[in-house]
Amino acid sequence: MKQTYDVNVKSFKPLISPADIKNKLPIPDDAVKTVINGRHDIENILTKKDNRLLVIAGPCSIHDTDAALEYAERMKQLKNRVKEKINIVMRVYFEKPRTTVGWKGLINDPSLDSSYNINKGLEKARSLLIEINRLGMPCATEILDPITPQYIAGLLSWVAIGARTTESQTHREMASGLSMPVGFKNTTGGNLDSAVNAMLAAKSPQHFLGIDPEGYSAMVTTSGNAFGHIVLRGGVHPNYDPLSIRKAMDKLDKKKLNNTILIDCSHDNSGQRHKGQSFVFKSVLDQRIDSNSSIIGMMLESNLFEGNQKFSKTSGKLKYGVSITDECISWDTTEKLILCAFERL
Repeated sequence: MKQTYDVNVKSFKPLISPADIKNKLPIPDDAVKTVINGRHDIENILTKKDNRLLVIAGPCSIHDTDAALEYAERMKQLKNRVKEKINIVMRVYFEKPRTTVGWKGLINDPSLDSSYNINKGLEKARSLLIEINRLGMPCATEILDPITPQYIAGLLSWVAIGARTTESQTHREMASGLSMPVGFKNTTGGNLDSAVNAMLAAKSPQHFLGIDPEGYSAMVTTSGNAFGHIVLRGGVHPNYDPLSIRKAMDKLDKKKLNNTILIDCSHDNSGQRHKGQSFVFKSVLDQRIDSNSSIIGMMLESNLFEGNQKFSKTSGKLKYGVSITDECISWDTTEKLILCAFERL
C-alpha cells in the first residue's frame, strides 16, 4: 500500500532539546543581570517612565561570531558614553526570512555551506548571546521559527516580529508568551492594521501548539504580553514622516494600545540602501526633539564596515565585518549618528 504521509520529506534529524542545551550552556549570573536590566529599561521606555531614546543597532544578520563580538565590544563602550540620554541594544539576528530562497541565517546553516547543522547553529547562537550579554550588552533579534524561543529567548531583551510574519497567527500566539517586549513591524506593503491587530492578539491570553523545555509537543497556554509595540519599516512608500507617524498614533489610540512607535531606519524607509539610513535617523531625531514623545527610538542595520557582499558556496573568502545579507552602515557612521543624537537630545 502506498504511503500517504511525508511524501516529500527526505529525512528527519533529531534536535538537541531546549533543556539539554540550557544545561550545556547555562546563563551566567552576569548575563542574567544584563537580560533582566535590558528588558526593564525597554519596558520603562515603552511606558514613558524612562525618557531616553532607544536605539537598536547591529548587523543585518550574524554570520561571523568573531566580527559580532568585536562589534559588541565597541557598542558596549559607546553605550556607556551615551547612557544618560540613549539606551542602546545590540541587534543580533540569527534567522533571515527569504522572499524565495537563500541563506536562512546562522541557526539554519551555521557553516554557510548548505550542511544545515541546526544543532550546531543553536549552540553557536546561544554561545554568542551569552558572551555579548556578559559584556553588559543587551540583545535583540527577530524570532522567525516558533520553536527557536525555547533555545535562546532567555538571553534576549527585545524581539521583533517581522514584516512577513506580523499577519501570522502562529507568531502572534508565540509573542503572547514571550518574556520580553515585542515590536511588530508593518507588512512589506506598508499595511499597519496587521501590526495593530498583532498587538491586540499578543496582548491576550492564548492557547496553541508548541514544544516544552524537553522538546516534546505540547499545548502552550500564555497570559499575554503587555509590551507589544509598533515598528514602522516602510512599505510601498516610506513611513517615517510626520504624517505617517501621526496616522499610526491615531490607530493605536483608537484601539487603546501603547502609543509608542519605533522607527526602522533601514528596509523600505531607506530604499534598502545603507546611505539612506543616516537621513532617516536624522529626520526622526528632529521629530523626536520637536516634542513627539511617541517616537521612542530607532533601529539601524550596522556592521563594522559599510555595504554588503555577495555570498555563495563558491564565493571564496568573505570580507571581514561586511554583511552577507542587507546593506549596513559602517561602525564609524553608527558612532557618529548616535553621538550626534546624544549631543542634540
